[in-house]
Formats: sequence, C-alpha cells, structure tokens
Amino acid sequence: MQDLESQHSHWEIIDVGGHNCELFTPSKPSAQKGILFLHDNDGQRLRDYPYLRDVIECASIPVIAPRSEQSWWLHHIMPSFDKRISPEQFILSSVKDEMISRFGVRPPSIAIMGVGMGGQGALRISYRHPNVFPIAAALSPSIDFHTAMREADRQGQGEQYESLWELYGDIEKARQDTAILHIHPLNWPRHQFFACPKNDVHWRDGAERLHSKLIALGIPHTAVLESPDHKTDSDFLRFASCELIDFINRALTTESRSVSHS
Repeated sequence: MQDLESQHSHWEIIDVGGHNCELFTPSKPSAQKGILFLHDNDGQRLRDYPYLRDVIECASIPVIAPRSEQSWWLHHIMPSFDKRISPEQFILSSVKDEMISRFGVRPPSIAIMGVGMGGQGALRISYRHPNVFPIAAALSPSIDFHTAMREADRQGQGEQYESLWELYGDIEKARQDTAILHIHPLNWPRHQFFACPKNDVHWRDGAERLHSKLIALGIPHTAVLESPDHKTDSDFLRFASCELIDFINRALTTESRSVSHS
C-alpha cells in the first residue's frame, strides 16, 4: 500500500499547446510504452478513477490525459475547446508530440483509451487513424451519442449535449458521424478492447452493436459485455479496468517488439 501511495505523487497538470493535460510519470517507466487517456463528458480526471489509476500505476506506463471540456474528441472544430484546432487534431499533433519528446515513445507504441465520451473518442480516433493508434481501449464508450442527445432533449437535459446539438443540429447527422460508421473494413486498429456493464442503460446497446459489426466484418477485438460473477456495476468496472490495462500492456509489448524487429 505504501508503494501505491508514493506513486500517487507522480501525477501533475502540465500545459500542452495551451491546454491543460493530466500527466502520470512513473518513477521507472515501462520502456517503449505510453497511454493517451480521454476523459468522459463529466470531465473527471484519470487520477480520480481509483481502479484505472491503481492498475496504471502498477503497470508503470506513462500517461498523458488532455482536457477538452465537452468536445466529444471529434475531428470538427469545437469552439468550447479551441477555435483553431479540432480535439482530434490536437491529439494527433501536440499531445502525441508531447509523448514523444517527454518519454521517447512514438506510434505505434502509444495506446489510446478512454471512458464514456472519451471511450468513444479513443475508438473513433483509432478507426480514423489505425496506423497512428493501432491500440484502442474503452470503458462504457458513448458509441450512440445521437440517441443520448434525443433522450436528454426529451427529458429537458439537452444542455449535457449542447456541443453536439450546436455542431450537428440534427439527430441523423449526429448518427452518421458516430464511431461505428468510421470503421474501415480493410484498415482497422490491430488491437481493440471495450467493456460495458449490462446495466448501463445509456451505452450498452451501442457496445453490443459495435461488437456485432466487428464480428460481421471479421475484425479481431475483445469485448467484455458479460459479468456473471460481478453483482454490481462497480464490481464489473473494477474487473474491466484490470482487463483493459492487461490488454493494453500486452498489445504495447507486441507493437514494441514488431518495431524493434523491423
């Protein structure tokens, strides 16, 4: 326990391209491994997810977690984030370059992962740029954000998705830009992982649809959608967090070996 407590001090906030980023610098970083973490719609910091934080610290993998407000990590300009660069381009340029310069880790040895809004962002960015981010992982990814827009609007909670309404102005236009529709049948990330508890009424259907589409296309992936031994969502997320980081660690090792042999 003392070792974990001492590692908690290795978290800080840095400036990257004019935007705050959460940073985890392990005392002995794993060689040729790095993670970019994308936060959820509520903006919760990675350090405040105890399950993820603890397994990341144990794995000693450096992490950069940019802050983007409710940008949904899209390739469109989102004024609430930045009027000059899209969230996706910020990841592909400034954040990636920071990982390279700070830790000497470059693609394909950088995994991209996230929770909720950030989970769909991680998958979406990797689908659009599989050669840059061949490793993507997500917990409860907000795949069907268009359906959430509709339901929240009906319940008078549309402000939670205000940035999406401002961008698309229409449910169907939003649907056509969701992560599933960015999957290329012949060019996809080599390592994909996503998990979603069965009681997640907002994002479970999207995770199941993504799983079905990947199976139909014959695209290898790991989907954790069943949890017979976990009675609560909290139990499931604790289990899924360990599975996610184990998956990323193995995938990063595979990618690092392929780079060293090329």
